[in-house]
Amino acid sequence: MSIRESLEQREREYLSEYAALSAESKGRDKDEPACDIRPVYQRDRDRIIHCKAFRRLKDKTQVFLAPEGDHYRTRLTHTLEVSQNARTIAKALRLNEDLTEAIALGHDLGHTPFGHAGERALDNACPLGFEHSEQSVRTVELLEKEGVGLNLTWETRDGIRNHQTKGMPSTLEGKVVRFSDKIAYIHHDMDDAVRAGILTELDVPSEIRNVLGSTPGERLDTFIHDIITNSMDKNDVVMSESVSKAMMDIRKFMFENVYTNSVAKSEESKAEMLIESLYKYYYEHPSKMPQLYIDLIQNHKEPVEMVVCDYVASMSDRYAIKVYNDIFVPKSWEF
Repeated sequence: MSIRESLEQREREYLSEYAALSAESKGRDKDEPACDIRPVYQRDRDRIIHCKAFRRLKDKTQVFLAPEGDHYRTRLTHTLEVSQNARTIAKALRLNEDLTEAIALGHDLGHTPFGHAGERALDNACPLGFEHSEQSVRTVELLEKEGVGLNLTWETRDGIRNHQTKGMPSTLEGKVVRFSDKIAYIHHDMDDAVRAGILTELDVPSEIRNVLGSTPGERLDTFIHDIITNSMDKNDVVMSESVSKAMMDIRKFMFENVYTNSVAKSEESKAEMLIESLYKYYYEHPSKMPQLYIDLIQNHKEPVEMVVCDYVASMSDRYAIKVYNDIFVPKSWEF
């Protein structure tokens, strides 16, 4: 028996009856030999960590565009916090921690530069529309490894595609990540907003604080304990009614006081203009994109509109600014 097979056997003996077992995966789009050491979801996780799109997350905005400070979250640190929350919950519920981690680490791989401002800009500019969850799947299926893709399992891709509120993952591991994404951004966006001087903890309505707690740590502890307590030995991942309502209330509070705040969002109109300008430029000049994207149009017959989104969405904040400057900002004369 190989190491992988012994690990798969351990899953059968230990994990919940509702967990996604590695040996029962629906598999990959392209068949490939099994690893003698790692089960399939562990391989998915490793492929995501080593891919270029994952590394680019370190220079992509979470909420605050170009913040003056070292401690604000980026898309990468958000991803790591989602992963940590999700693994804690999955381990307690005896779900498949490897699958949970793979989904969490991959859920934002297709996110645009400049956070949701960039996503809105591409969605407005592209007649085919744009949504970062679908782009994350496209990234792992097609764009990574120079157009070959990562060939991840069906379950990992399903969890990535359905991590947003409107999604409905097919596995409990995917549902854990779906909750963990919300928990993470409520937790760290509030923390960043306090750091930025936009809010104080006392600004949070008392009825929310009475349920969730009055500090980031207390809220995180409440969310995670509540999910574990209410999901134990169930074929579902749920919150109690009171904590679920409080979570919706604090999300609404954050949208009203942070996500639309003039300080936090003061640069968003510039970011949206920049992204829309890049989209228009590369739509009109597709040959100016790197060869990978030209090949997608010429050899794979992918729509130009979609491929332009692929390229612009892949950019980090700094790279998008550099490219914009190179294209649109006049250079000094050289003699």
